[in-house]
Amino acid sequence: MKITISVLKADIGSIGGHIKPSQKVMEAVRSYVDSQARNLLIDYYLSSTGDDIAILCTHTKGANHPDIHRLAWEAFLAGTEIAKKSGLYGAGQDLLKDAFSGNVKGMGPAVAELEIEERENEAFIFFAADKTDPGAYNLPFYLAFADPMYCSGLILSSRMSQGFKFKVMDVGYVEKNKTIELNVPEDLYDLATLLRDAEKYVIESIYSRATGHQAVAISTQRLHNIAGKYTGKDDPVALVRTQGEFPATGEILAPFNIGHYVAGFMRGSHIGPLMPCRLNTTISYFDGPPVVTGAAFSMKEGKLTEPADVFDHPYWDAVRLDVARKATEIRRQGFCGASMLPYSELEYGGVVEKLQQLEKRFVISD
Repeated sequence: MKITISVLKADIGSIGGHIKPSQKVMEAVRSYVDSQARNLLIDYYLSSTGDDIAILCTHTKGANHPDIHRLAWEAFLAGTEIAKKSGLYGAGQDLLKDAFSGNVKGMGPAVAELEIEERENEAFIFFAADKTDPGAYNLPFYLAFADPMYCSGLILSSRMSQGFKFKVMDVGYVEKNKTIELNVPEDLYDLATLLRDAEKYVIESIYSRATGHQAVAISTQRLHNIAGKYTGKDDPVALVRTQGEFPATGEILAPFNIGHYVAGFMRGSHIGPLMPCRLNTTISYFDGPPVVTGAAFSMKEGKLTEPADVFDHPYWDAVRLDVARKATEIRRQGFCGASMLPYSELEYGGVVEKLQQLEKRFVISD
């Protein structure tokens, strides 16, 4: 029997700006999911990362099933009503369409889904990031699935040494989904060429070449492509299967110690280091720094264990201190140079409009 793991995430309102959803909003979402779960879901887990709420659920409906997506959409609507009554900031911010159309993709919420044949010991990690975009996963997953310096299993495991297939999306192309498939290690340099531009080329999924089984699913929607204007950073989610034919949990986590620089931070218009944080972490300094959380699960017949917080360990305290230092250093540079996104990626209209006005005042001379 195939099991589908789905995660659907949205920012539907936050206390005091972009900090965290209220308990009342969380309970409204939980109450709605509870009311529908008996007929639709095997199990579910509700969490928040920064100002985003995520519904992780298991079921047998398959990916992109309208009943599952409708459940999440209506749960987010229920939470939005409470957010509006409470005066929360950005109430319903990620719900960009007026009516549900059968699938929440293209409607605002982030979605990642894995439809799998459950292994005897099924282990996976649910990652959620806030104040950044889908390209934030490019470097850590490239290193975890393609670089033996980070993933020794590529050398030590006969199945993993056959490599992985990466499906990469051009998220700047808004007409339809535009993707390319690259095999590593043969296409390693080509893959690196694309993934270096994390604002345009984003890993959508990864597959074992030994078995064909899917290892990774990442939400790839960009909100400003949907809304036509800045509505908030995309705050991507990811599902990653671990162990056996896939990298070990520790190999998946290892690259997050870099605290690599990603797009996002304040107003979605800056560069900042990605900080691996404990579950249900809030947002703070300069509407950041960009954060990622990880909840590891084991699963049997779709029933989930309690989550194991992958970044709740003394080792990551030292990493967080280093990432905080990196965030402070780049913020000391203010608006200048590499600390802010280039013109092509600035998502707040004010600076774009100002530049357009200033362009008219330039004078061409000999």
